[in-house]
Amino acid sequence: MQVDYIIVGQGLCGTFLSWNLCKAGKKVLVIDQPRSNSSTKLASGVINPVTGRRMVRTWEIETLLPFAWEAYNQLGKELGIDLIRQCNILDFHPTPQMELAFRERLPEESEYLLVPENSDQWRSYFDFPFGIGEINPCLLIDLNAMLIGWRKQLVSSNALLETQFKLEELSVESHRVSYRDWEAEKIIFCDGTDGFENPYFHLLPYARNKGEVIFASIPDLPRNHIYKQGINLVPWQDNLWWIGSTYEWNFNDLLPTQAFREKVDQQLKHWLKLPFTIVDHQASERPANMERRPFVGLHPLQPAIGVFNGMGTKGCSLSPYFGSQFTEYLLHQTQMHPLVDVQRFKKILSR
Repeated sequence: MQVDYIIVGQGLCGTFLSWNLCKAGKKVLVIDQPRSNSSTKLASGVINPVTGRRMVRTWEIETLLPFAWEAYNQLGKELGIDLIRQCNILDFHPTPQMELAFRERLPEESEYLLVPENSDQWRSYFDFPFGIGEINPCLLIDLNAMLIGWRKQLVSSNALLETQFKLEELSVESHRVSYRDWEAEKIIFCDGTDGFENPYFHLLPYARNKGEVIFASIPDLPRNHIYKQGINLVPWQDNLWWIGSTYEWNFNDLLPTQAFREKVDQQLKHWLKLPFTIVDHQASERPANMERRPFVGLHPLQPAIGVFNGMGTKGCSLSPYFGSQFTEYLLHQTQMHPLVDVQRFKKILSR
């Protein structure tokens, strides 16, 4: 059975790469075994243009933000699903120093930062002794609807092999690969955290990163904003709220911790004036890396093998743009962004 590309994994990277290749008229086979706690399924779906305590612009956000808006809208239209909406962040300053820092950044980041009108309207929902800042625009993606919708499209096109990928069944020639009964020009690994152990790309500077998330019911809280004060409250499916997340670099397992649950419970009791119920608590591992830049491109010694991975916490904004750029590279040999091109690791990958 002949296809143009075999893609391993159907998270954010695998979805956008396979979608772009299909749009270009290429035949793909996506190999994916679903996991309930994959990093994409547990991600908040938020694209925030200004992040961190210093409220600096996310890398390349001027390009990534409008591109993401168009890409998610186009994919959603094809799937018959509303995948994206604007949902700005209301940042409740925890200290007077943080409020001052926000106001000092306002003149420099007026494109994304503002002070919302009538902040007192939120006093019936939250207890906050200091002011509120707003990050505008922020985008919110329904990632689970996207994964399910695109998966149905792959199934209907006979383009999905729902099984665990087994490296021993892969055969690689200089310009051709085969997997079981399938042959293709190239195989692209969009394998998320499995990439840590991938023998072709395990030497890339991955960094293991664990995140924990609480899901809670807060029936009376308006769902037209994301709320932030130490933790983030993000509107989620089934009228729940996504609350998180942690960023742990040293951990022994991927189990949820009692410490995080207690932290969230205490923070909500301190901050929120509304009744809430914690209904679930999960943890997952992210495909992060030490450079905080994606890994995109073909192996320097094996041109039939590629990688599209390492998105870390910014996958919602990075995957649409670089999925499109990688497709153009594969089909037309156009130049990729030098800070994401995996050829920057040619020396280490050539060992």
